[in-house]
Amino acid sequence: MIMIFKYDSEYNYIPGAEIFLEEGDAIPESFTDIRPIDGFYKAKFNPKKQVWYESATQEYIDSLQPLPSKPSDIELLGQTISAMKINTLKYNQKLITLEKEVFMLKSGGSS
Repeated sequence: MIMIFKYDSEYNYIPGAEIFLEEGDAIPESFTDIRPIDGFYKAKFNPKKQVWYESATQEYIDSLQPLPSKPSDIELLGQTISAMKINTLKYNQKLITLEKEVFMLKSGGSS
């Protein structure tokens, strides 16, 4: 048994219309025994070259991609805490620098 794959009058693949034939049986019109390549959005058959190719435009492919989800409250809280930690670290580094400068001034040295 071999599986054959159906395409319409414009050579677009029709998913789910596959049928099985006995070895040696003639392949009906609008069918091919060449399997479409996995991952195509809109597979189209070229009967002269006997190959499937991607016919979907990039705009069509992009329209199928899910929209980015909004961050959850927990994710937003985590981002806020991370930003606060970074700001605290910067503040502490600045405070250490200022303390060193004050110490140098009190001890008569230069910064």
